[in-house]
Amino acid sequence: MNALDILSNPTLLAPMAGVTDLPFRTLCREMGAGLVFTEMVSAKGLSYENENSSCLLVGENEAPPVGVQLFGHDPRIIAEICSGEHLKRFDVLDLNMGCPMHKIVTNGDGSALMKHPETAEQVIRAAVRAVDGRIPVSVKFRAGWCAGSVNAVEFGQMCERAGASFLTLHARTREMMYSGKADRDLIRRLKRSVSIPVVGNGDIFSAQDALSMLEQTGCDAVMVARGARGKPWLFRQIHELLDGRSVTEPDIEEKRALAIRQLDMLIALKGERSAVLDMRKHFSWYVSGSPGSALLRSRFTAAASADEMRELVRQWV
Repeated sequence: MNALDILSNPTLLAPMAGVTDLPFRTLCREMGAGLVFTEMVSAKGLSYENENSSCLLVGENEAPPVGVQLFGHDPRIIAEICSGEHLKRFDVLDLNMGCPMHKIVTNGDGSALMKHPETAEQVIRAAVRAVDGRIPVSVKFRAGWCAGSVNAVEFGQMCERAGASFLTLHARTREMMYSGKADRDLIRRLKRSVSIPVVGNGDIFSAQDALSMLEQTGCDAVMVARGARGKPWLFRQIHELLDGRSVTEPDIEEKRALAIRQLDMLIALKGERSAVLDMRKHFSWYVSGSPGSALLRSRFTAAASADEMRELVRQWV
């Protein structure tokens, strides 16, 4: 499967730490996401057989296409993991060069690589050689490190030279974290500067946001991140708008059913205790903006059992 085949459905679910586990990916795929990604996984953690890293790859019967996102700055370790057994089931390998979190960048990973394009190029080339054409290698990166060092266009051109099959640009600098607005003009300029597909990322919270991203930048697809939290049906709404149909909001019964199903899938995957802890944040995202959501969120945060959570979902109106 090549990059254009994978991007024929122009809606992607972004890799998000603590969010895009197997149950959530499953719901988003059912709602129309064309490609979903695992949470970002440490290449070094996989190399050391760290259970916290390897457990993020769970999903043996998951419907394709599914992408895995690795982070790391050591070409040797990247090559080791990409040529080994860990990634055999995946359809895309994405290299994270955009994560802005302190604990990631202080180790030289994520968006720290925006400051060291030579190292980033070595990592990409190592991954491309290691997968040996079996799957596309993509790179997700940011506008730059800070306002004074916006280098996304040059960085993207380097990624293409190094063998990347497609690029995803979150058009904020690392300095911005998640504040301000993503620079869509920068995505447009990147698209015009490379010959491989470009995916636009940043500020996709509605179907209209996705449509305007595609229209304003000419990008090949959009990647939805925070906008999908507690709202997996956003992918269905994007497709409705792209198909020229009216955007429909799911009724409360459908929303409740999705939330409960996510809980049940998590219980099957992790057991009740871990599932309840994980679902506290997901349920809070589901009910955001609903009447009485502040009280519901506080109750979800305190919930100690699956039955208690199910009862709270029934109170959601």
